[in-house]
Amino acid sequence: MASLKEIKIRLASIRNTQKITSAMKMVSSAKLHHTQTIVERMLAYESKLSTLLEGTLAAESEQTSPYAACREVKQVAIVAFSSNTGLCGAFNANIWKELATRLQHYKTEGVAVRLYPVGKKIADELHKAGYQTDDSYLSIADKLDYEDASKLATALMTLYTSEEVDRVELLYHHFKNRAEQILTEKVFLPVTLPEVESSGTSFNYILEPSSEELLALLLPKVLHLHIYTTLLDTVTAEHAARMLAMQIANDNANDLIQELTLQYNKTRQQAITNELLDIMGGAG
Repeated sequence: MASLKEIKIRLASIRNTQKITSAMKMVSSAKLHHTQTIVERMLAYESKLSTLLEGTLAAESEQTSPYAACREVKQVAIVAFSSNTGLCGAFNANIWKELATRLQHYKTEGVAVRLYPVGKKIADELHKAGYQTDDSYLSIADKLDYEDASKLATALMTLYTSEEVDRVELLYHHFKNRAEQILTEKVFLPVTLPEVESSGTSFNYILEPSSEELLALLLPKVLHLHIYTTLLDTVTAEHAARMLAMQIANDNANDLIQELTLQYNKTRQQAITNELLDIMGGAG
């Protein structure tokens, strides 16, 4: 059985750790509230912009775009989004597990893969596993700047139009609520253009400029915005995962404190009882 001094030292250590986890939880909660507001607005804006693009082009003749060209998949670019720091539960481990599965699948299929990690944690895992990565956009989540996200989107679009890759995929966590983050895999390129409406209910839009010019203007904007909203979504999910992890750590600390306090009281009572017995034995 542990001595009273050992139990007191352990209790003090747990309480100090609990102060840290409580502070981290409050910081993550504040950051979550901030990014959640931004991402909800940006997702709504992206949805409206995509609806505008689809609605105006659906009634037109068949549209073409270099970003919609489908080719046989021989080379794939994967952008994996993770956090720069840990202590956020299984957030980063889930990304790495899914990415490792996809890499093994493409290796079996004989498909070459180019990796673009966003976040130091997934980059570290890839480096440990011996994969070559492009680390140019590793820290764009630090500032959440639209211009930095646009640079990544432009690089991916250039890769695709120059036929250096035949598909671009995004792997990230989607923020559903504070208790759940959904691991999501999306095809960024090629895009799927809206199909021409064959029914008589389609709207007869008069477009100015032409549908071709509108497509050339809106589609890159939608793609740039999609990378930015994905980045915001990832950071929001990270804060939610860290807040939940710190809450679980606080709950576990409370349980440990209760158990150790009970053990301390029992040990102290036993020590007092033994002293009384010694005194009574000595007096007899």
